[in-house]
Amino acid sequence: MAPPEDLPKMTYRFLGRSGLQVSAISLGGWLTYGGYTEQEKTFECMKAAYDSGINFFDCAEVYSNGKSEEVMGEAIKKYGWKRNDLVISTKKYGANTPS
Repeated sequence: MAPPEDLPKMTYRFLGRSGLQVSAISLGGWLTYGGYTEQEKTFECMKAAYDSGINFFDCAEVYSNGKSEEVMGEAIKKYGWKRNDLVISTKKYGANTPS
């Protein structure tokens, strides 16, 4: 599914002084990917986002007990996206923090 041709171009922002450009919009896997959304629907959604210029994907190890990260990884592999073209953030729930 290709994005409509009349969409505005994606805006990118620099991440600090790193030189890394991140799409102004990210796509998060929250509780849906790997859980409530069928795998093929997840793939379609991620592809539509990528085709629209989104390069920033967010997940966490607690989203659907880790399945969100797995399904996002499967989509990246399925479409043959280069890891260097993506910005992927994740979070660790309950990590020990220094007092």
